[in-house]
Amino acid sequence: MEQTTAGPSPELSADCTRCFGLCCVALPFTASADFAADKAAGRPCANLRQDSRCGIHTELRRKGYPGCTVYDCFGAGQKVSQITFGGRDWRSAPPAEARRMFDVFPVVRQLQELLRYLDETLALPAARPVHERARELLAETDELTLGSPEQLAALDVPAHRQRVDEVLLRVSELMRAGAGRRKERRGADLMGARLKGADLRKANLRGAYLIAADLTGADLRGADLIGADLRDADLSGADLTGAFFLTQPQVNAARGSAGTRLPASVTRPGHWTAGG
Repeated sequence: MEQTTAGPSPELSADCTRCFGLCCVALPFTASADFAADKAAGRPCANLRQDSRCGIHTELRRKGYPGCTVYDCFGAGQKVSQITFGGRDWRSAPPAEARRMFDVFPVVRQLQELLRYLDETLALPAARPVHERARELLAETDELTLGSPEQLAALDVPAHRQRVDEVLLRVSELMRAGAGRRKERRGADLMGARLKGADLRKANLRGAYLIAADLTGADLRGADLIGADLRDADLSGADLTGAFFLTQPQVNAARGSAGTRLPASVTRPGHWTAGG
């Protein structure tokens, strides 16, 4: 039976109306094809308005900021803004507290991403053998996100991620049962690869480098895409039905068409219809 996944919980998606523009301040970026200018960590982006909204949100790609359109904090922004720091804006906070906000934000973002994968795990019938453990880790991870700024700053995220990854690896095995050795492409360097019409059903593409790969018309049904780099990959006409651990930022970074079939866990990016 084909596996399907519902969309992520609203609390695991960015809600900029409840955030103080943390991603536009806390994170650094370098002038490149993704960003039109340099920006240091902790310095507000020149396009950030006083109401914490982006002044060029509808024109980000045209203005040279496509990198912003492929970013998702998985709900970390509103959680840090409204819960960790109780609704206090970094603009009105003392400099030391503002720095703590900026330091804590990427930590919570990593935890929220893990929650996103665990949440999806619980929606996969084939992963039922690990549902109990996934629920335990989801509750534990959520509790970690609610820690104090000091607790979050001291958290060993890699160690916790490793524990979660043990479950996610088992999910991959359960979802891809019977895929065969030829479908093991974990961490593969497939940058610019010509994979037009390729049979990648139930492929293990965890962490694979698919930058600018030609995946037009490829069959990616039931593939494990956790951490796969899909920047500028052409998914036009590809079938990703039932693909799992695929996040919105990955889809946003790729190119696609009206014929691209996506799992229910993600939505079709607006820029695809505009020329991608």
